[in-house]
Amino acid sequence: MEKQIITTPNAPAPIGPYSQAVLAGNMLFISGQIAIDPATGNVKTTDDIIAETHQVMHNLRAILSAANMDFGHVVKTTILLSDIGHFGHVNEVYGKYFTGDFPARETYAVKSLPKNVNVEISMVAFLR
Repeated sequence: MEKQIITTPNAPAPIGPYSQAVLAGNMLFISGQIAIDPATGNVKTTDDIIAETHQVMHNLRAILSAANMDFGHVVKTTILLSDIGHFGHVNEVYGKYFTGDFPARETYAVKSLPKNVNVEISMVAFLR
């Protein structure tokens, strides 16, 4: 099985020793994305969970697109929250990006996230 690193300037550059995504066979593994604006490299917002979640989803969409996929290819997601109280708002925004069957998912509240953001989402997608 071949492994291909997926990179796009339309999503934030990694802030550590990892890739934006790795395509292994027909499976795409996307690293956790936070609300970094790829144009500036800065965290877009941490005081508006809805705007923050939209930025995360935009970053994920850019990576999926770089691998010639979209949200319809996603089979699994993991959501990390700084506060479980954000669950309802994040869930509402997240759901708007899928148009059919939803992927499998788990959501955790964690002590803290990189750059003091409130939400981080990773995905696994399958190329049919």
